[in-house]
Amino acid sequence: MQDMTGKTVLITGASRGIGSDTARVFAAAGANVALIARGGDAIAALADEIGSQAIAIPCDVGDYSAVASAVSQTVKTFGGLDVLIGNAGVIEPISHLATADPEQWANVININLNGVFFGMRAALPVMLKAGGGTILTISSGAAHGPVEAWSHYCASKAGAAMLTRCVDKENAHAGIRAIGLSPGTVATQMQRDIKASGINPVSQLDWSDHIPADWPAKALLWMCSSDADDWIGQEISLRDEDIRARIGLI
Repeated sequence: MQDMTGKTVLITGASRGIGSDTARVFAAAGANVALIARGGDAIAALADEIGSQAIAIPCDVGDYSAVASAVSQTVKTFGGLDVLIGNAGVIEPISHLATADPEQWANVININLNGVFFGMRAALPVMLKAGGGTILTISSGAAHGPVEAWSHYCASKAGAAMLTRCVDKENAHAGIRAIGLSPGTVATQMQRDIKASGINPVSQLDWSDHIPADWPAKALLWMCSSDADDWIGQEISLRDEDIRARIGLI
């Protein structure tokens, strides 16, 4: 396991699913964790579970001032910021393009795309001043191919994947490690929402087809190690059996 003792990690969407499992995995590796989500009660409970290594900061990632404040609070509490994990994302409402509600569609873009940019924008000056840092973004197969009734999700994830590449293009020389993670389908509430929609082949998958949420969490921890340096500026897919074996996800 990568030793993260003394490192500080900010995780968006930390209230459940991949985010909460990631908080537990990084805390177990010794990291300080800042838990960011709209669900204040959920992240407060998780912070209590983890202990003094964790702080809970209720925050809407679609609001830049709130994200910037969360980063500042993290730095004030722990003395710095070493890793940003852009995990917050939504898929509801699932709808075909011709009937999508424009405001709801735009809200998904705001959370999934603007939220990733806002995190990067707030964290980068802190990391650059410190001489480096790691920015990890949760991507998706939907970033690279259209899926029926997921136009908002596909578009936002494609944008987030490109933002990760832009961060690498602009800041790799300054010690910033930017990598995307495409986890595949994960056994979280999002998959229950997808299942309930009954639209497209993903909704027809059996629950047993999905990987557990701690697999992406363990992958993100591994991505903070030098063993993942070959993928800097790129995207790692947990569908790749070789990657799973390298991380130890058997």
